Amino acid sequence: MKKLARAIVKMRRLILIAAVLLLIPAAVGAIATPINYDILSYLPQELDSRVGQLLLETDYHLASTNMITVEGMPTNELLAMKAEIDEVPDVLNTFWLSDVLDPAVPTEMLPADVQQFMFGKNDSTILIVQLGGSSVSEETMQAVAQIKKILRKNCFFGGISVILSDTKELVMGEMPWYVLCAVGGCLLVLFLSLESWLTPFLFMLGLLFPLVYNFGTNIFLGQVCFITASLAAVLQLGVTMDFSIFLLHRYNEEKELCASNEEAMENAICKTMSAITASSLTTIAGFLALCAMQLTLGADLGIVMAKGVALGVICTIVILPSLILFFDKWVEKYRHRTFLPKLTRLSHFVSKHPMPVVVVFVLLMIPFGLAQSRTDIYYNIFAALPQDMPGIVGTNKLGEDFGMMTNHFILVREELTASQVSTLCDEIKEVDGITQVVSLDSITGPGFETELLPDELLNIVQNGGYKLILANGRYKSGSDAMNAQVDELVRLVKEADPEGLVTGEGAMIKDLVEIADEDFKNVNIWSVAAVLVIIALSFRSLSVPVLLVASIEAAIAINMGIPYFIDDSLPFIASIVIGTIQLGATVDYSILMTTRYREERLALRSPKAAAQQALEHCSQSILTSGLTFFAATFGVAVISKVELLKSICMLISRGALISMVVILLVLPAGLMLLDGLICRTTYHWLNAPNAAKE
Repeated sequence: MKKLARAIVKMRRLILIAAVLLLIPAAVGAIATPINYDILSYLPQELDSRVGQLLLETDYHLASTNMITVEGMPTNELLAMKAEIDEVPDVLNTFWLSDVLDPAVPTEMLPADVQQFMFGKNDSTILIVQLGGSSVSEETMQAVAQIKKILRKNCFFGGISVILSDTKELVMGEMPWYVLCAVGGCLLVLFLSLESWLTPFLFMLGLLFPLVYNFGTNIFLGQVCFITASLAAVLQLGVTMDFSIFLLHRYNEEKELCASNEEAMENAICKTMSAITASSLTTIAGFLALCAMQLTLGADLGIVMAKGVALGVICTIVILPSLILFFDKWVEKYRHRTFLPKLTRLSHFVSKHPMPVVVVFVLLMIPFGLAQSRTDIYYNIFAALPQDMPGIVGTNKLGEDFGMMTNHFILVREELTASQVSTLCDEIKEVDGITQVVSLDSITGPGFETELLPDELLNIVQNGGYKLILANGRYKSGSDAMNAQVDELVRLVKEADPEGLVTGEGAMIKDLVEIADEDFKNVNIWSVAAVLVIIALSFRSLSVPVLLVASIEAAIAINMGIPYFIDDSLPFIASIVIGTIQLGATVDYSILMTTRYREERLALRSPKAAAQQALEHCSQSILTSGLTFFAATFGVAVISKVELLKSICMLISRGALISMVVILLVLPAGLMLLDGLICRTTYHWLNAPNAAKE
């Protein structure tokens, strides 16, 4: 360890040059990494809804099919607009009634199903736009943007691709502001807590390296979700700032004991490396627990954040020492007093009244523990987006004019006869909440020779060994009514064709609901188990890990219970990831407090005196860490228009403060009261045989 530290200090200029040069390929990798805006694409591939979606994408090219509601437009102008849309690159077909019938045919002569599907309220009709790429491909995004420019007045463009295009535009516009808010908030806290005006800027410069490296190496993952891309920098900034603080504090201590700054830094690296390596393991384990999710979005976020923490540790040990030594003169020149106090009065209060503190906390936990399970969770991912987005407005317009809130795509084998398909369609029409059912037979009538149809239409309704039935419903995705509707559709389809598939937004979100409930349990179990094992090995104790994890889990319960009391609802992703993020990121506070408590007990202090000293001396570090984590995420929660990101960041920022308060107030009292149990259940907790007893 000493040789490595000496090599880092000795080659600091070479290390700094290499670190700067590595930013170039990392930046290229970051720019080249695709961002996926479709959360539903992270569902397990073996689900019927995903299998069906892939068939729609590869055989039917319907995965990125969108609809334009046209109100009060003359037929000739509509046909002219349709022709312009057909000229857009990546548009395979723009389907309207004119593709199969003469537009001069009176609508009253059309089959009832076709009338209901093609014509709605407000003198409206539908154009179906079929795009060639997937719903999130770059070609699709460009085509959507061009189509928006072609649309006339009173035209409303809706569908998943349009919504994802709007989401991309919104997130890309907001993302730089997320980073600026996080950096600004962190700088403010660091100015108040550190002893030099220059040090906060030095830390930000040091954190630039692992941030860019992390985003650059994401290219090896193939792509990242927009949630990961939006939050990774903010979370990494808040989580890994501690490492820089630990190194600087240790370096300042060593400077008073060593003959040179180089020797001080060597000692600081040695002592900091073991401390932050152990500390970071709990954070990394917490993030990796997200990989236990069936929804692979968890692995996406978990791997990127675990990688970011690991890179943060490496850069803190290897790159930051070079920066500190290089700027040491200026750091000393611009020193000032700190503005975050040691909580001396609080430390005396807690150490004198441990039992009342714990009792009050336990009583407080009861309502929050009950409220946690009653917090409203919603699964409609589009409800977490601004409702004035053009894609949302266009999709809602389909519901207003046509009663078409959700589209179900039903695929049955082409071996089914026309009469079997017609019977199935009749049964589907009777399902509660279904407004329209359209199939090849409803367009052409029985006995029609399909060979007479245009290839463009035939490819839409029959392809890849399957026939397509389109069923529209008036219920919103993610609602109980919609989930029951999907269950009934699946039952009817499987009775008619055991190999039949039901897909579309409603079916996939229903699968999402079921998977999310299971994921919530799995992630919590794995994150708690991983952190328990790491702490148990670090302290060689049976009781300490239980106490520390219980403290953070109590803070998580309070955090998750608050939405119930303020009548707020949470997106399902926030409810899944917040537990593991808050546990992994803030359990370090409890480890720091417990380590200092043990040091004081080994110094022959009584449990009461040890708790008082531990709280007093750790308070500034915990306040700095907690407030930095809060500042890094709170700004995003304030400015983001994407409710999904807003909710996650609000939970994280609030959770950082709650964990900080619990560790400062409750944990020292718990350590005092359980001191005897800890001594009996921890290997060599007190090495000194004559350590003071109360």
